[in-house]
Amino acid sequence: MADIFSPIRLGDLDLANRIVMAPMTRDRAGPQDEPTEIMVDYYRQRASAGLIITEGTQPCPAGKGYWRTPGIHNQAQIAGWRRVADAVHGAGGRLVMQLMHVGRASVRANKAEDAETVAPSAIACPDPIPGPDGAPTAPEMPRALETAEIAGVIADYAQAARNARDAGLDGVELHCASGYLPMQFLSSNSNQRSDAYGGSVQGRIRFVVECLQALGEVIGPGRVGFRICPGVTFNGMADADPAKTYSTLLQAVDGLGLAYCHLIHIPNQGFDALDLVRTHWSGAVIENAGLNLDKARSLLAQDKAEAVSFGYLYIANPDLVDRFRSGAPLAKADRATFYTGHGDDRRGYTDYPMISA
Repeated sequence: MADIFSPIRLGDLDLANRIVMAPMTRDRAGPQDEPTEIMVDYYRQRASAGLIITEGTQPCPAGKGYWRTPGIHNQAQIAGWRRVADAVHGAGGRLVMQLMHVGRASVRANKAEDAETVAPSAIACPDPIPGPDGAPTAPEMPRALETAEIAGVIADYAQAARNARDAGLDGVELHCASGYLPMQFLSSNSNQRSDAYGGSVQGRIRFVVECLQALGEVIGPGRVGFRICPGVTFNGMADADPAKTYSTLLQAVDGLGLAYCHLIHIPNQGFDALDLVRTHWSGAVIENAGLNLDKARSLLAQDKAEAVSFGYLYIANPDLVDRFRSGAPLAKADRATFYTGHGDDRRGYTDYPMISA
């Protein structure tokens, strides 16, 4: 029976325990979308996790959609992430970068003037996106990618993975959820293409499959994971048959030797997402489902997952592993400071106390 504090190897990633810090946007990047010094402290504080998955990080300028999210496509960003990786490794942790291209889920004011908003089809995201002042803003109409351009987008992802490894991170995670670009390709309502990247389910999964193949080619498949959330409706997703879409995707990537599938587990009519993943994917699973310690232990004991991830709990509990071990009470996060948007604002970010203090 797996214990939550026992070590595990996911692909080429050796984890000291099975507690994973989930990716969470916190809006603290600098003026060049580079990691700031308080971001170095933030990740260092949480290095006791078996694995930290960074906040969503844009692989290219067009991939940015939110205010002060970090990138991994220029030298300032690479240097900033190197400081983060050195700090986490120095504290004994492991760190992979979530690569997040938002596609159509983008506000013009949040990105560089010359950065386009692109998507599988010219269909606007119906959900508002926070602008620079935090106010909900209507996303702009995206331009549909030409078939010949798609290889270049995949190449941007591959270069971002190279940059992450050059910065010292241990691997990357492809963000295929939350209504961002990979999920826009997967979902039947946002992908109305008639070429090889649309139409049938085989066409709609092609972009994600080719991205994962490209990432594996440049840094090794055992250092690549992917995150999915079958059935989620966030950012206007409404796939006609998510069970079919994701079972086909999982079967297509099952033989690539990837490190893990990171599942955001939500209720769905007609199917259970974790059962679907376990049926069609033979690799390791990281389960994310608003878990507490008891529920996480139960999942591991039943071999339903190899590791478990926590998001919200990690905001106010940088030493979550120690608190779980000792039975110490968990601190509550201040929602008002989740997204302050200031690169030097430590309030609600790095000022939550450790139990050792």
